[in-house]
Amino acid sequence: MNILRRGRLGEIKEDVARYTTSLSFDKEIFEADILCDIAHVIMLYKQDILKKEEAEKIISGLKEIYKDGLDKLNLDPSLDDIHMVIENELYKRIDDVAGKLQTARSRNDQVATDLRLALREKIVNILISLIAFLEDLTELSKEYKDVITVGYTHLQHAQPITFGHLLLSYVSAIERDILRLLDSYKRVNISPLGSCALAGTGFNIDREMTKELLGFDGIIENTIDAVSARDFIAEVVANLSILSANLSKICEELILFSTYEFNTVEIDDSYCSTSSIMPQKKNPDVAEIARAKLCSIYGNLITILTILKALPNAYNRDLQEITPYLWDSIYKITDTIKMVHGMLKSLKINKDRMYFLAKANYSTATELADTLVRELNIPFRKAHNIVGEIVRISIKERKDVIKTAKEVLKKYNLEIDEEKIEKALKPEENVKLRKTLGGPNPEEVEKRAESFKKRLEEYKRNVLMKKEKIENVKNMLLNYNL
Repeated sequence: MNILRRGRLGEIKEDVARYTTSLSFDKEIFEADILCDIAHVIMLYKQDILKKEEAEKIISGLKEIYKDGLDKLNLDPSLDDIHMVIENELYKRIDDVAGKLQTARSRNDQVATDLRLALREKIVNILISLIAFLEDLTELSKEYKDVITVGYTHLQHAQPITFGHLLLSYVSAIERDILRLLDSYKRVNISPLGSCALAGTGFNIDREMTKELLGFDGIIENTIDAVSARDFIAEVVANLSILSANLSKICEELILFSTYEFNTVEIDDSYCSTSSIMPQKKNPDVAEIARAKLCSIYGNLITILTILKALPNAYNRDLQEITPYLWDSIYKITDTIKMVHGMLKSLKINKDRMYFLAKANYSTATELADTLVRELNIPFRKAHNIVGEIVRISIKERKDVIKTAKEVLKKYNLEIDEEKIEKALKPEENVKLRKTLGGPNPEEVEKRAESFKKRLEEYKRNVLMKKEKIENVKNMLLNYNL
C-alpha cells in the first residue's frame, strides 16, 4: 500500500481503507483539485514561500497528471481520497519537492474549495439546460395560444383555458427554479482556500490572490466556518428538490392527459414502451421513471440535512458522506430535464378532444355567473347560487343548459338575453374575456410569452458570463507559466 501520512498510526488495514475512502465519488473533483493545487502553488511562489524552480516543477507535474487523466492514476484506497492520490502521483514524478505542495494548506480547506469549484460548473450547466427548455416552451405556448382546453382544479373540470396558457404555467414555475439556482450560485462561489485545518496558517499567504486565480466572487471570512460549511450543498439540493416537484408535476400531467380517458396529448413513441404481454399498450415509461427518480432527490436532501444536524464545528469526516448525495442529485436532475424537455417538444396535441372537454362539463359556469353580475347588477354570491341551481337541474333532469337557465332566471324574476347566455357558455368567449395579466386570453398569452422570453435572454447572458469566467480560469491555470 502507498502510505503518505501514516507516521503516527502505522499501516492501515485494507478493509478499513476500503470503508473510509471517498475515491468512488472523488472523480467529480479531480479537475477541481488540480486547479486548486495550481492556484495554491502560484500564490506560494508569489508570496516567496516557494522558490521559482520548486513551483515550476510542481505545476508542471500537476499539468501532466491532468493531461494523463484520472484513469491513469493509482486509486489505492489507502490513500483515502483524490487529493492524496494526486499528491502520491506527484511524488512519483517529481520526488520530494511534491511534499511542498501542501505547505500552508490542509485537506480541509482543499476539499471545501474543490467542491465549490466543481459544483458551480454543474449549476451553470443545469441553468443552461433549463433556459433552453423554457425557450422552447415559450415558443410552443405561442403556437398553442388559441388551442382551447379545460383547466382543472381538484382534477375536476374548472374553467376553459388554452394549451399555450398551460405551458406558460410550467415556464412561470421553472423560472423561479432558475432564480433560486442563480441566487445559490452566489453562496457557492466563495473561497474557503487558505483556512487550512480550521485556524489559518502562520505562513504569509494571500487568500485574496487565490480567490482571484480561481474565479471566486468572494471569501469566507471565518476559517472555522470555511472548512465546516456544507450549507451551500444543502441549499442547492433543496433547490433541486423544488425543481423536482415542478418537473414531476409536468410528468404527472403528461401521464394523465395521454390516457385514453383524457386523450388530449400523445407522448412521442421514443419516450414510451409497450407491454410484454399486451401488444396494444403504449406506456409512458420515461415520465413514470422521471417521477420516481425525482423522488430520490428529496431523500438525498433529508440525508444531507441529517448528516449535518448536530455536527460539532469545523471539519468532521461525516462531511465526506454528503457528497455522493449531491452528485446523485445533480445527475438525476440533469438527465430528467433533458427527458422532460424532449417529451414536451415532441408532444402531439389532440385539439378536438381538448375543445370537446372544455365544452362538455359546465366549465363555463363561472362566466355565466359573471355575466349575471354584469348584466343584472346582482351580488356575485347570488349569481353563484343561481348558476349552481342551473347546473344541478340541467344534470339531474338532463335538460339543455340554456333552456334551464332561462327557466331558473324567470323563477327569480330575472331576465337576460338568450344571446348573452349562449356567449357566456362558449369556451372561446370565456378565454377571450380573460385578459387579466397572466390570463388565458390568446393575446395575453403572446404578451406573457414575450415577457418570459426577454427575461430568459437576461438569465442566459448572466449564465454564459459565468460559464465563460469558469472556462477562462481553467485555461489560465492549465496554461500558466511563472
